[in-house]
Amino acid sequence: MADLTPLTRAAPPAPKSPCLTNAPTADRLLLRGDREVMAAAGAAFGLTLPTLACRAVAVADVAALWLGPDEELLILADGAAPAAMVRLANALIGQPHSLVDISHRQTGLGISGPHAEAMLAVGCPLDLHLSKFPIGMNTRTVFAKTEIVLWRTGPDAFRIEVWRSFRAYVLGLLEEASHEFTP
Repeated sequence: MADLTPLTRAAPPAPKSPCLTNAPTADRLLLRGDREVMAAAGAAFGLTLPTLACRAVAVADVAALWLGPDEELLILADGAAPAAMVRLANALIGQPHSLVDISHRQTGLGISGPHAEAMLAVGCPLDLHLSKFPIGMNTRTVFAKTEIVLWRTGPDAFRIEVWRSFRAYVLGLLEEASHEFTP
C-alpha cells in the first residue's frame, strides 16, 4: 500500500557565511488571474497587490511579489496556506483563476551586508545597483544556471526564492563568493 504520510519540510542547514541566512520558513502560493482577480485577492488579505511590474508589497505576514501581468507569488507565514487557500477561494468565486500551493517546492535565502550586490553578481547578470534595482523590486532571473526570484528587501539586503532541489547549488556558489569579502 502507498505511504500516504503528509510531506513535511525540514529546516535546511544554516549557511556558513555570516552574510547568508535561511529565510524564515514560509508558505507560498502562486496566483494567476486578471486585474479583477488580483484586486479581489488583495482585498481578501487587506492589501493592494502590486500593479507595477517587478514590485513587491509586504504587510504583516503576507508578501506579494509581481511575477507577471497575471501572476503573483504570495509568501505567507508558515502554516498559513490552507486558510489562505480557503479565503482566496471564497473571494474568487466565479472568477477564472489559478491558485497553487508551492510551499514544498521553494525555499528562501537571505543575503545582507555591504557586499550583498557583489556576491550576487557572481551568478546574476542583472545590474543590482540600488539606483537600478531599488528596495521593493523583485524579478525572476537566473543565478548561474538556476532560475530564482530575487527581491531587494533593504539597501543591502535581498531575498532569494529558489527551488528546494537547487538550494544547495545556489548556496554553495554564494558561500564561495562570500570568501572574497569575509576574513
